[in-house]
Amino acid sequence: MSRFQFVHDHRDTYEVKRLCQVLDVNRSSSYKPLSGADARAVRRREDQALAEQIRRIHTESGGAYGSPRVTAELRATGTRVNHKRVARVMRTHAIAGVRLRRRLRTTVPDPTATTVADLFQRDFTAPEPGRKYMGDITYLPLAGGEFLYLATVLDCFSRKVVGWSIADHMRTDLVADALRMAAATRGGLTGAIFHGDHGAQYGSRAFADLCSDLGVTRSMGTVGSSEDNAACESFHASLKRETLQGARDFGDPATCRRTVFVWLTRYNTRRRHSANGHLSPNDYERRHHTAKLTLAA
Repeated sequence: MSRFQFVHDHRDTYEVKRLCQVLDVNRSSSYKPLSGADARAVRRREDQALAEQIRRIHTESGGAYGSPRVTAELRATGTRVNHKRVARVMRTHAIAGVRLRRRLRTTVPDPTATTVADLFQRDFTAPEPGRKYMGDITYLPLAGGEFLYLATVLDCFSRKVVGWSIADHMRTDLVADALRMAAATRGGLTGAIFHGDHGAQYGSRAFADLCSDLGVTRSMGTVGSSEDNAACESFHASLKRETLQGARDFGDPATCRRTVFVWLTRYNTRRRHSANGHLSPNDYERRHHTAKLTLAA
């Protein structure tokens, strides 16, 4: 224990002046622990108030947000805060985002499929909405070891989910329905590029014919390389990480469909995406549209 701390701890029992004389310390310096304690108390109160804000945001995110997205949400509501402080407070109060689960393989190549060029070359960006799309299939585990399968179509510009389909099979209809929904959502896909993996569904003649009918140019990555469709795989990993949150399965099929639908809706409208500067896909596209109108005016 320091002499200053001793003076601070016994100031109510003995006169401070006398204590300082006995311990040979400067009287003015003896008040430092007191001022420091006051500062620490203020900091603890501020951290507690911040923790309450963080817990509310974390709960509203379904327990999914980590410190980067929590920080973005706080700043969006007018709270000026450093991301390192948010991370520290979250650690102190045991508030954490959910983590990645092991991935199950769903890509089964068709050796007879026609070769399709890779028009993306691992570039998952786009200058504006409606230019480039990407798609993939992921499994959704159910109780009893059964599965549903989800096919999605994402716009590379904003990562918005413009098409999706859930079924108890992985036939071509699964990915075809997702692409048809994308066409309906965007009012057409003429002139767009769609990038998928080398799964038999995307390489089928039926899917190729659908792309041709919709005016879509197909693109495929390298066989056996997950990095050539990494953005889609990352999206599906986030979906399962944030909906399952450590659970082994979704339960029954109805619960699974409902849970995924709610998450996809929230993803487009509210969930902050790091690739969009921590804006939701809808907000990111809305800002882009507003900027274009401003330039045209």
